[in-house]
Amino acid sequence: MCGMTSDMSPRVRHDPPVVRPTRQDEVAAAGSELIGGPIGRWAGAGHSLLTPVQVVALVAIGMFALGMVQKIPCYDWAWFRGVNSQYTHACYSDIPHLYLGRGFADGLVPYFDRLSGDMEYLEYPVLTGLFMQVAAWLTLPVEGSVQHREQFYWMANAGMLLVCTAVIAVCVARTHRHRPWDALLVALAPAFALTATINWDLFAVALTAAAMLMWSRSRPLAFGVLIGLATAAKLYPVLLLGPLLLLCWRAGRWREYGAAVFGAAGAWLAVNLPVMLLAPQGWKKFYTFSQERQIDFGSFWVIITQRSGKSLETGTVNMLAALLMLVLCAGIAALTLTAPRRPRFAQLAFLVVAAFIVTNKVYSPQYVLWLIPLAALARPRWRDFLIWQAGEVMYFLGIWMHLAYTMGGDKHQGLPPEGYQTAIVVHLAATLYLCAVVVRDILTPERDPVRLDGSDDPSGGVLDGAPDVFVLGQAAHPPWHAAHRPEGPQVEWGAARE
Repeated sequence: MCGMTSDMSPRVRHDPPVVRPTRQDEVAAAGSELIGGPIGRWAGAGHSLLTPVQVVALVAIGMFALGMVQKIPCYDWAWFRGVNSQYTHACYSDIPHLYLGRGFADGLVPYFDRLSGDMEYLEYPVLTGLFMQVAAWLTLPVEGSVQHREQFYWMANAGMLLVCTAVIAVCVARTHRHRPWDALLVALAPAFALTATINWDLFAVALTAAAMLMWSRSRPLAFGVLIGLATAAKLYPVLLLGPLLLLCWRAGRWREYGAAVFGAAGAWLAVNLPVMLLAPQGWKKFYTFSQERQIDFGSFWVIITQRSGKSLETGTVNMLAALLMLVLCAGIAALTLTAPRRPRFAQLAFLVVAAFIVTNKVYSPQYVLWLIPLAALARPRWRDFLIWQAGEVMYFLGIWMHLAYTMGGDKHQGLPPEGYQTAIVVHLAATLYLCAVVVRDILTPERDPVRLDGSDDPSGGVLDGAPDVFVLGQAAHPPWHAAHRPEGPQVEWGAARE
């Protein structure tokens, strides 16, 4: 009886064919001329040696390798021979510096052993600390100078981050099953290659991408576990539970949301509780450091303080940033519950993480990694994506040139404060532009590129095709998609796909 509906009629359902961006996206079609033109009718019909997912993964690995090549001046000498050179060559990385600065070279155990200096303990979440420690264990057998060991530590981390890159590429390619080529946005993102080995953010990004894949496969508990682990590596992934709450509220999917929250809380506690109990001072360092950290590079708060010539108290900035974030989240909530058609999960995930980034008191250049996979799922159009990436690359160059200016002594070779403020504005404007386009897609869902083939929410899992049970405003009328579902074989939008 599993193949019959309640009226004994056969259940017929076919997934949409694979979407080829070169057939839908003018920029993708134009760019494809470099490799022979738009994809042909025989592609993907058993005549290709590689699947789209494999191609995406290989391209991502190749771009990651190019990013490593870009760091060669620093790897060879600039990390070790003067501070300014690593900025003028735009190849800075935290990894080799923290190998010494956080006690890994001395065999200190993160969170348990106290550091010399003001930092006292490692200021990273527990799972990132474990990632760093594993790389230190791999470096332990290496003999030679401190410089040689720092180089090997960076290489060990780069190898582990390369695995994270492959995971991200595969997960994004498989999240929207019939749109695997959208993951090329991630694989070819210039900001991804440039920032991948600055810090350890890719670990949390990989866990988050895997979580998004699990949700798209209607596995809320696995999603929650991965989000909990990602939050144990970086704080931002927990933000995804907010928009998911709104979507599950609108669709009445409380059981699935409860499973996700249970999995997230359980996984986070399983990782954090041992360190929390055995080394409480070291464990809480990340959270106290985040609260006590002053206004730093990349935020619009920097522009305010530099333009006004007045410093702002850290507590005041924390409160104002939190209020701004709450206001933006309230706006996202209103958008979710009043939109004519329920927004896609990836759209809201991108918006809430972007809201956190633009209101935060610091924006490190590697934070762009948080948004790249979400952007590829939320707005898979090359023109808009490349406009945003251009702004991020300009900021990447701007911060290093500004540090070269401030750290270069009396020479002041680099970007002065006014120029750096311009770079910040460009980064913020590019991010807000992409947010505006995503909001436009939510308000006019017929313009959403993911929904052009009649899909509802390929990354939505149990939300995909589910009817609304709670809406506000104009959305209280019959759902937009109820009158626009395609006729024909695809009659069960919310059916399980595996």
